[in-house]
Amino acid sequence: MPKYIAFLRAINVGGHTVKMDHLRSLFETMGFAQVETFIASGNVIFDSPNLNSQALESQIEATLHKALGYAVATFIRSTAELAAVANHQPFADKALNDKDSGLYVSFTATAPDAAAQQKLLAFTSPIDSFHIHGREVYWLCRIKISESTFSGKTLEKAIGMPATMRNISTVKKLAAKYL
Repeated sequence: MPKYIAFLRAINVGGHTVKMDHLRSLFETMGFAQVETFIASGNVIFDSPNLNSQALESQIEATLHKALGYAVATFIRSTAELAAVANHQPFADKALNDKDSGLYVSFTATAPDAAAQQKLLAFTSPIDSFHIHGREVYWLCRIKISESTFSGKTLEKAIGMPATMRNISTVKKLAAKYL
């Protein structure tokens, strides 16, 4: 049975607190097997015979909205897709090795179109660089993320769609766990 990772937006941020055992039980009630969570930031790993990730996203979003009372954008990746995301090299190694730099990956439901990409790339600065690869947006922040004027909200506005962001180290740990 295929294994998937659901990246959930708005879990344990912005005043929305969800216990991981409750989140796992919600996924189990949807008929998913081998449900696990990875850190308390909305990363859920599960098995499902359903091969349609868009249908899975819709099912999870509807169930979580009903159970939690607010919208939870959901972005599904297979283990192979996650490995490709983790192994993608969007920037030169020199930029990534700077101790003050951080690399973040934003997951989206569909690839940003050319206009959205152009809007996002207009935010490129000596501090912030961006790379779009399929349904992922890579953000290299050369200072502490909290000190940047750019944010996840700015990214969503620029590309015109919901997204959820993870640090590359979280993505790589998840990918390594399920390969």
